[in-house]
Amino acid sequence: MIQEISPDILQASFPEGSNSDLELDSTLKELPLYNFSMEIGEKEHKVHTGGDLAKVLEKYPILPGVILLESGKYIGMISRRRLLEFLIRPYGQELFFNQPLAVLYSYARTPILELAETTPILNAMQIVLRREHELLGEPIVVKVAPDIYRLLDVQELSIASWQIRGIETQVRYERSQAQIIQNDKMASLGRLVDGLAHEILDPVGFIWGNLSYVSTYSQDLLRLIAAYSRRLPENFPEIENLKEEMEFEFLEDDLKKSLLSIRNGAERLKKLVSSLQNFCYIDEVYSKPVDLHACLDSIVLLMNSRIKGEIEIVKNYGKLPPVHCYLGQLNQVFMNILSQAVDTLINEAVRQQFNQESTQKRKKPQIKITTEVISREATNPDVSDSRWVVIRFVDNGPGMSQELLQQIIESFSVEKRADKETSLAVSYRIITARHGGEFHLFSELTKGTEFKIILPLV
Repeated sequence: MIQEISPDILQASFPEGSNSDLELDSTLKELPLYNFSMEIGEKEHKVHTGGDLAKVLEKYPILPGVILLESGKYIGMISRRRLLEFLIRPYGQELFFNQPLAVLYSYARTPILELAETTPILNAMQIVLRREHELLGEPIVVKVAPDIYRLLDVQELSIASWQIRGIETQVRYERSQAQIIQNDKMASLGRLVDGLAHEILDPVGFIWGNLSYVSTYSQDLLRLIAAYSRRLPENFPEIENLKEEMEFEFLEDDLKKSLLSIRNGAERLKKLVSSLQNFCYIDEVYSKPVDLHACLDSIVLLMNSRIKGEIEIVKNYGKLPPVHCYLGQLNQVFMNILSQAVDTLINEAVRQQFNQESTQKRKKPQIKITTEVISREATNPDVSDSRWVVIRFVDNGPGMSQELLQQIIESFSVEKRADKETSLAVSYRIITARHGGEFHLFSELTKGTEFKIILPLV
């Protein structure tokens, strides 16, 4: 029959925490942690023995082991499995049952895995699986506060890990389904916009094609009227009244301006529709050589409706050969980056106006786009130096704090794959995974932000 255990031996045997509401970023503190400790030294003229520990573990079969203290401070741990191994040996009970815990611990000591309570469950499971085979079943010591430790059963960790893996799989499945639907929607929208652009380009083509003829005809008619005026010096009241009524001199001067304005408008509309077609371009299976400068100009033209002359776009283009890439995806990256920069600059301009800062302190919002070709030393000795295309987007906005910058960079990592995907994370994946390039972000408070894209030049 099991004897009652005195309160000075058993401090708490019930677990803290629960694994019923686990999430992808859950940590060890959300799992059942066992608070059971025993003094290894003498306490109130009494020394705890291996038999005392065995009785407690027999009465409470869910306990994975015991935390050992010396003068109230943590020194180690003995697991249930380790204690059983020593007691079932020949003469094990005679040797260790009545021996002090210090003696038992000197024989039963094994490497202990100690983790902080803030350790993510998935990370902890990876660490556990890297332990030696004979230690895989040993409980984990979790540090919850300075000099405060709890025990975690490795089976609880394993079950929680599988639950999170199931959640992660479900999230990834749902996201993949949503991505498929979104891709199909965007493809349908791209085809719709492309068809609409063709419908717009047809009447624009009629206007553009006939505009030169209208200009020529109008000039011919004006010359004809001028010739009649020279041949008929006599003034006819009817003709003079008609000229005065239609303001002939103003009409003659304004007709040229109107025709020039129509030509400029038709040209702008044609470029805008062409840019819209390029942006909605549906990529094929293989990449194609693309003029990056034309891509950038198209995106800037589409962004003009948001800029409205408030932001200066400075283009510092180098000499670039055609670059093999996926045009539609690259346009999306350029749009995401420029949208981010424009939003930041507009918000900063509004903040300055709201704070009524002096116009002398305000600086003209600016985005500088720079392109160039660089050479790099190839990592493969059998390959000559490689050439790369660099595209930089630099703004003179307020910049980012190091905490925000670190959060954005961490969102690029696959470890954040289950979080809500941002436009910059999508851009990072397009450049790195799809094009084999590099995507860099640099920023500092009061010194602006720089996006740097590096693409291989084939």
